[in-house]
Amino acid sequence: MVARAYTVAFEGVEARIVEVQCALTPGLPGFTVVGLADKAVSEARERVRAALSALSIALPSKKITVNLSPADLPKEGSHFDLPIALALLAAIEILPREEVENTVALGELSLDGRLVPVIGALPAAMAAAAEGRMLMCPRACGAEAAWVGATQVIAPASLTEAIRHYTGQSPLLPAEPGEVVADTGARDLRDVKGQERARRALEIAAAGRHHVLMVGSPGSGKSMLAARMPGILPPLSAAEALETSMIHSLAGLLSEGGISRTRPYRDPHHTASMAAIIGGGRGAKPGEISLAHNGVLFLDELPEFPRQVLETLRQPLETGEVMVARANAHIRYPCRFLLVAAANPCKCGYLADPARACARVPNCGEDYLGRISGPLMDRFDLRVEVPPVAYTDLDLPATGEGSAEVAARVAVAREVQTARYAEMPGVRVNADTEGAVLEAVATPDAEGRALLSTVAQRFGLSARGYHRVLRVARTIADLEGSETVRKPHVAEAVSFRLTLAVPA
Repeated sequence: MVARAYTVAFEGVEARIVEVQCALTPGLPGFTVVGLADKAVSEARERVRAALSALSIALPSKKITVNLSPADLPKEGSHFDLPIALALLAAIEILPREEVENTVALGELSLDGRLVPVIGALPAAMAAAAEGRMLMCPRACGAEAAWVGATQVIAPASLTEAIRHYTGQSPLLPAEPGEVVADTGARDLRDVKGQERARRALEIAAAGRHHVLMVGSPGSGKSMLAARMPGILPPLSAAEALETSMIHSLAGLLSEGGISRTRPYRDPHHTASMAAIIGGGRGAKPGEISLAHNGVLFLDELPEFPRQVLETLRQPLETGEVMVARANAHIRYPCRFLLVAAANPCKCGYLADPARACARVPNCGEDYLGRISGPLMDRFDLRVEVPPVAYTDLDLPATGEGSAEVAARVAVAREVQTARYAEMPGVRVNADTEGAVLEAVATPDAEGRALLSTVAQRFGLSARGYHRVLRVARTIADLEGSETVRKPHVAEAVSFRLTLAVPA
């Protein structure tokens, strides 16, 4: 008779239920795992055999066959150890079959029977809840999985504890959710002296999730400004925190089961590969753009990134998701992030300073920023020049607003957008609007429409640029508390669009 246990296989952020079937049949003693298993899964038989031996459990002298169904779904990872062990123990009648079949299990076994933490406990708990089963995972993963309140999570520290739980000798209490991680390293916008226009651009970007590009000489404060973006963004909602944490769970980034309500901030180096930025590699893991989902992706020295990587960003910026295509898998990850990019005006960085510029001025500026293609540049809603700050100003006391004051205005604008788009699936902020929705909420008054028409004709705005100006104008109106998009809102949005001498 076949004993069954259940586990999951990961396809992006989705966890698909896998049935682990174990059969004992007459024949030469052996232990075989079938069902399109990778090397780590195939090696599970040796870890399971050693763990059971450490518990003084002898395997019968029969042929042991474990099938992972569906057989055409690739199985990767060491988390198949625990469900294979449970199915085998149920087959030899040490564990009750009904209890094992009512469980989705994942966990890696050490040779002495301890359970080693694995990635993906949170999406696995979501899958278990959808199936109406409880989840069993290593103790170190229990606090993470318990955030899914729709299912019971049992988190033993070893295979021995799991056996005692199933047999009723020492039942385990359900795991409790981990603590909400508090962000203690937020940097204050008050530290920035001067740069009022760049501060305003960041506020607008945060309020409507608009992509922003800052161009300025080295040391003008571009990285400093970008690092303070998370401090003015509103906390993640419960749904957003769960979305983001599922991706971070697959990447093994959740700390001790805690879920953060602070929006993620990712700042990869410009030498990062395409797989690191977009996603891919072994197992088609999420890249930086997915790890920044619902948060901020900061690309410093934007022209230094490989051209192929930059061009691959174009579609995710529009759709909010990325498809990682491999020969044996097509994995879809969400990636709705706020892109903050920084660049020097030229290779030497001092294009506007005659005393320090190189001999190739102005060609060096055109060549350097020319590495950013027109279609990619077209996707930046806000473009701002960041001039150098005089050293005499650095000794003056800070006079600008702090992050708390700016964050309060951003939060009010976000609440307005949340209420406005409450009945519209897939639309959360102004940057998500398009088509009829954009026309309904962002059509300016007569003066604003006339100004935008003049600008579009004179400067050759693309259709995408035209719509992005409307979205930014809507956000500026929300920050001001205006129901209608008026001419001053359009004028400010246009001023950020035409700041740099680059393609519209």
